[in-house]
Amino acid sequence: MAFPKVNLDDRRFQDLVDEAKRLIPNYLPEWTNHNVADPGVALIELFAWMTELTLYRLNQIPDRLYESFLDLVGVSPYPGAQATTKLTFSFSNVPEEPVSIPFGTEVASAGDSPVIFVTSDQLTISQPKLVAVLSVPSSGDEEPDEGRASDSLDELMAQTEVLNIFSSDPMSPGDSTYFGFDQSLAGNLLRLTVEAEVEGVGIDPFRPPIAWEVWSIDGWLNCEVRSDGTGGLNRDGEIVIAIPDGHVGLAVAGTRAFWMRIRLTVPEIDQPTYQSTPSVRTLDFAAIGGTVSAEHSEIAGEEFLGLSAGEPGQSFSVQSVPALSRNENEFVEIRFEDENQQWVEVPNFSQSNGEDLHYTWDSRSGLIEFGPRVRQPNGSWRSYGAVPKAGEEIWVSGYRIGGGSVGNVGPNSLTILRSAVPYVDRVTNLIPASGGVNVETLDNAKLRAPLSLVAGDRAVTASDHERLAIESSPKISRALCIASENAGGPTSLIVVVDPAVTPDLLTIDDFVLGDDLIEEVTNYLSPRRLIGTSIELRTPRYVGISVTALLTAAPGKNSAALRQECLEAVANFLSPLSGGINNSGWPFGQALNAGAISNLLAQVPGVERVAEVALFEADLRNGRRIGDSKEVIPLETDALFLSFRPQIVVR
Repeated sequence: MAFPKVNLDDRRFQDLVDEAKRLIPNYLPEWTNHNVADPGVALIELFAWMTELTLYRLNQIPDRLYESFLDLVGVSPYPGAQATTKLTFSFSNVPEEPVSIPFGTEVASAGDSPVIFVTSDQLTISQPKLVAVLSVPSSGDEEPDEGRASDSLDELMAQTEVLNIFSSDPMSPGDSTYFGFDQSLAGNLLRLTVEAEVEGVGIDPFRPPIAWEVWSIDGWLNCEVRSDGTGGLNRDGEIVIAIPDGHVGLAVAGTRAFWMRIRLTVPEIDQPTYQSTPSVRTLDFAAIGGTVSAEHSEIAGEEFLGLSAGEPGQSFSVQSVPALSRNENEFVEIRFEDENQQWVEVPNFSQSNGEDLHYTWDSRSGLIEFGPRVRQPNGSWRSYGAVPKAGEEIWVSGYRIGGGSVGNVGPNSLTILRSAVPYVDRVTNLIPASGGVNVETLDNAKLRAPLSLVAGDRAVTASDHERLAIESSPKISRALCIASENAGGPTSLIVVVDPAVTPDLLTIDDFVLGDDLIEEVTNYLSPRRLIGTSIELRTPRYVGISVTALLTAAPGKNSAALRQECLEAVANFLSPLSGGINNSGWPFGQALNAGAISNLLAQVPGVERVAEVALFEADLRNGRRIGDSKEVIPLETDALFLSFRPQIVVR
């Protein structure tokens, strides 16, 4: 049974007026005209109106007390999260010396209210120096056989001979050429200038069956080919390649270098392959820019908070809020004379003792607090955390502010370079920024708090795992816990990442679980799970679904506008985040039939008749439909739909 909400005074304007009029005969009997035209009655109504305002504010006190109680039991609104993206910096010309793009370089969007991003890493771009070239035949299992590598550096450097990219005869998937460099190219934007022999005939120049890869700590990673003016190394031109992070050294055939390779891949369906190997006379490498991670934030920098009074429970406030979650370079520092002492941020003081250099930092309010001292039952006192000595200076080394959904900007939106960097003449984000989440509202925190207090802070049931997974990060919007069928097996915790992209632009890559997010969720759940249980964290199995429909528009309705409305309706209906009947995300494991789509489209204003609806499964990785149309497409328990290129024809 819930407690009724307290209303301290339920009187309204008319109640106050009537009560005042009833008191007139007691205090002023000669006042007999009580009509609204009387000046005295006008004054009564004026003061009644002012009193009603006061009573309204008085009745808000229980809400404020409720919020204070939540703070007392340790429930506070979730902080916001910053959007992240990749920024690509391009040079005006090719510099000979290394160019450094420092941490904290600011880039903004255009307009009167710019959205500011700062680089979250430092990137140094140096001109690549080629030190080795190896021709590596296929091992027969679609991978190169590095044990049979042969040196081809002289052939490329001579410029009088040609270098066959795939040296095996006949060629087979896995044939490769390795290019070794003297240093890591991680994050670099590489331009390859090619002088080619027209030999590698038979391919589609827009879909050559090749892959550019670099070696990393996780194995061979695909590089993003931004442009290829050579048609798959078949003509003179330039290739622009973005090198991913994590490019590390490797010893191949006795030569240690930082390797990039071009590998012949297995052709896809309807993709022609080479009839003969492509060959090049010259191949020049140049760094023309770089790509680095960035986040939606502003750097507040070092800040002096004040002098310690030497007392427990001291609190100080930073100047700017809301602050983002701190990184390893952001902390509270105590300074006295020539000594600097770094303290450690903790979520609360429950595990702190009197020697621990601990403090708490409320990101939403900016309040920094040091541990209290509490009297124990036996009369002794216990300190929950150390206290800075009197007179010591309290500083923060720096912090970042910002975050929120406003940072989820589209591609090519961040184009204004606010920090000067030598040789850089332009910058942009080729991919949309995602992950920005607003600070939780107080209303939502008040709804969440009773659930958290009743359920506790332990992962016991499946619903506990789901709730705690969503609590662990604002980037997670949904979770499903599936217990293992085998006793002692891992519990599958399936989470849906919120990429903050409109439903019609969602792709399977938007739902990838990054290493940082996996670590964040794991660190949150590990101390809360039961001993002896294990948790397997993963994403749902996304099933691509392509909807086709034939509609008849109502008279006077613009066909193009109606088609766009129907496409948006389908994308929203199937969205893992906002789909389904309740707009809370398509339910896990719920099948879709053509009748549901027909009913959905029939409700779009301007649709006179839905003539035909067909459903196709789709391969999201290869970007094509699979099989014939179906009336019903089922889902497994751990699967969700992802809309793929719906087609709406409007008559």
